[in-house]
Amino acid sequence: MELIKLFDSELRLMELIWQQEESKTAKELSLIAAEVIGWNKNTTYTILKKLIAKGAIERIEPNFVCKALITRERVQLDETRKLIDKLYDGSIRTFFTSFIKKEHLSKEEIEELKDIINKEL
Repeated sequence: MELIKLFDSELRLMELIWQQEESKTAKELSLIAAEVIGWNKNTTYTILKKLIAKGAIERIEPNFVCKALITRERVQLDETRKLIDKLYDGSIRTFFTSFIKKEHLSKEEIEELKDIINKEL
């Protein structure tokens, strides 16, 4: 599956879409974005059109209903992969080692990470 590059404004709107229990119309999303982010209707519609063009959301007629085509988890994974590729030469090991050395993890957090790794093996 091809990576979809989302810019900050697109991610902010996707967060609003993912938070909804069901698909919303563009008008409903523009009202939510106005309240939560402070955007005007034109800004929201412009970003919705960009998200449609990128394949992140689908426009369903009638009423310009917006449905997410990608999950938050997929975007998180894609963005993490891009970061690791860019800053750590694609090495998850180097990223993980660097992160753990710089963070002060509790014994519980360390055990939890060990459990996660052991379950995946």
